Amino acid sequence: MANESTVHDAERRDLPIAIYISDGLRAFVDFVGKWACWLILPLILVTVFDVTARKMVWIQIWLVENLGRIFESTLLQELEWHFHTALFALVLGYGYIYNTHVRVDLVREHLSFRKKAWLELIGLTFFLLPYCAIVIYFAYIYAYDSWAIHEISASQVGLTHRWIIKSVLVFGLGVAVISGIAVWLQVAIVLWGPKDVRFPLMTLEWPDEETKIEGKERIKLEELEQATWDAETETLRKASSPVGTAD
Repeated sequence: MANESTVHDAERRDLPIAIYISDGLRAFVDFVGKWACWLILPLILVTVFDVTARKMVWIQIWLVENLGRIFESTLLQELEWHFHTALFALVLGYGYIYNTHVRVDLVREHLSFRKKAWLELIGLTFFLLPYCAIVIYFAYIYAYDSWAIHEISASQVGLTHRWIIKSVLVFGLGVAVISGIAVWLQVAIVLWGPKDVRFPLMTLEWPDEETKIEGKERIKLEELEQATWDAETETLRKASSPVGTAD
């Protein structure tokens, strides 16, 4: 065990500095995303309570009169929107570093490893990073203006301090940019770095890992086909077997 740890540490020391930077950026994005995922709980609770209170109005009236106007329907609905917005914004980068975002793989899946890396690099350089930077710029102005004028909800009984949720959008997009930079550094090392260096990839898979995954998927498909064939055979056997007659 000690020898394996020593070898692993030696391999880590041989990695380019860009990989250490990428790992640090990924750790930050991972931290934000894991904590942001917990926003799903208040989102569900507020939504369930709001729906229930509409059916049992007397409960809502009692809560508003005794505990405050936070239980009013308008405030609850706006809280739902805000929790949903925060959840979406803060996990954008988290989804990207784990490669769970939506992809159109009709072309990409048939490309070689280096072509996939080039496609990822081009997408990051000319689309993801510039687009997020532009949106962050306008979102910042959007949030700052909201803070400057003390913006409140369009509804007279809605939430105040609208700049808070708008600032969350800016922060979430910033985290998405950080995730893009982390992946960009990895892809750059894949394309131009040492050929014998291996490290965990975020949006790509090393060629030998792709082969293992394809092999596992092929085995699962064969097992599924065999199970389907056995079930159909058993059904036909039972259907064709003679039915016993009473004496």
